[in-house]
Amino acid sequence: MRRIVVTEFLTLDGVMESPEKWSFPFWNEEAATFKHDELLATDALLLGRVTYEGFAAAWPSRTDESGFADRINSLPKFVVSTTLRDVSWNNSRLIAGNVADEVARLKDAPGGDIGVHGSCTLAQTLIRQDLVDEYHLLVYPVVRGSGKRLFADGVQASLTLADSKTFATGVVALVYRPARQR
Repeated sequence: MRRIVVTEFLTLDGVMESPEKWSFPFWNEEAATFKHDELLATDALLLGRVTYEGFAAAWPSRTDESGFADRINSLPKFVVSTTLRDVSWNNSRLIAGNVADEVARLKDAPGGDIGVHGSCTLAQTLIRQDLVDEYHLLVYPVVRGSGKRLFADGVQASLTLADSKTFATGVVALVYRPARQR
């Protein structure tokens, strides 16, 4: 069975909104390696509309020596949206129906991890439906005070720490699993 892995950049106060405004000063080789290894372990992407549109505008024209761009461009992409009608980025497929049912089918299909990057609304839906198998959280030494949070008001979860790393810039990589998966 495949796993749903939610991967996010978060501030200390849990904000995930607009990481391009606060994460870059803390980016280093350690963070790049973490994200590269994470992407290599991923067999598909599950994205919400906003993240899909941002990725589809940026990644197809990028190249790099590490192969990150080639990997992200070649992966199957499942896009959850009720407003999009066309998903033209390579290997993209639209999911417009029941998200829980569709994701359950994806999890039952053969293959490796399915990565959810950004996609706040989608991630919150997956959390509420108990469909997340692992969280990869890069926590940055920044406090935003307000903004969209991964764990919305009212959401409760018990998690088990599976791994942690502290990077030289003060970013902490935390890998959690729902307590149901001990």
